[in-house]
Amino acid sequence: MEPILITNNEKEQQFQVRVDGELAYLEYRFYKGDIALMHTEVPDQLGGKGIASALAEYAFKYARDHNMPVMVYCPFVGGYLKKHPEHIELLDKKYR
Repeated sequence: MEPILITNNEKEQQFQVRVDGELAYLEYRFYKGDIALMHTEVPDQLGGKGIASALAEYAFKYARDHNMPVMVYCPFVGGYLKKHPEHIELLDKKYR
């Protein structure tokens, strides 16, 4: 499989991946200096390719690079975080 190319659509506030004409995304919002990870959507035909995990990893890298605490509302990202505890330090301590 080709590398997963993720872009930041700032207007839509989504980290996005386009594959075979299909759009997968992780929706985010900015709130009180934090980045809130809201919802991950991957079309069924793109499932099982690691796209949702790549989106979550990208979101945590974005937060780290921009020195932004993270709030997690997305159930997928919450599950990803349990498997990747190296990102827990990025969580906003006020919202843990």
